[in-house]
Amino acid sequence: MSTSEAIDLGRQAVVLMLTVGAPVLIVGLVVALVVSIFQATTQLQDQTLSFIPKIVAMLIAMVIFGPWMFTKVLEFSCAMFGSPP
Repeated sequence: MSTSEAIDLGRQAVVLMLTVGAPVLIVGLVVALVVSIFQATTQLQDQTLSFIPKIVAMLIAMVIFGPWMFTKVLEFSCAMFGSPP
C-alpha cells in the first residue's frame, strides 16, 4: 500500500465517520436549540429539562437511521477487507 492509498483510505474513513454521525448529531442539535428557546422563554432553568429530551431524541434517531448507518459502515468494511493489498 502506497502513501497516497493510505491517505485516501484515511480520508474515506473520516468522511464516512462524519456522514454516519451527522444525522444523530443534527437531531441532538435541533432538540437542544428548541429546548434552549423553551427554557429562555419560560425562564425555567432545570438541568434535566435540557438533558433528557436530547437523549431520547438521539436514541430515536439511532433507531430510525441505524439500518442506514450500519449499511454504510458494512459497505466500507467489505470494501476494505475485500480488496487485495
